[in-house]
Amino acid sequence: MNTLSKRPNTSVSSLIETRDVIAMKNKTGNLYESITVIAKRANQININIKEELHRRLDEFNTILGDNMEEVNENKEQIEVSRQYERLANPALQATAEFFNDEIYYRK
Repeated sequence: MNTLSKRPNTSVSSLIETRDVIAMKNKTGNLYESITVIAKRANQININIKEELHRRLDEFNTILGDNMEEVNENKEQIEVSRQYERLANPALQATAEFFNDEIYYRK
């Protein structure tokens, strides 16, 4: 089972909201440290998404001649790409995780 189906079905609009900078600062004691934690988590999410996308798209990299089977694979490949395009921005996901205390961090 791929991790795309394991991801929570979170719409982008539910993640986009104005964040309280004071609350962000209070979580770590330093605003810049909080932003660094969020940024590092966003990078982790982004790397995982890219690896998963490449792994799924590698399934389509078989060498075939020009035939209808290749056209169908291209449609499937396009659908896989569209699934990933609909995912929320990794920075938004990381910020939501940070405010929901789903990120473990240490000094």
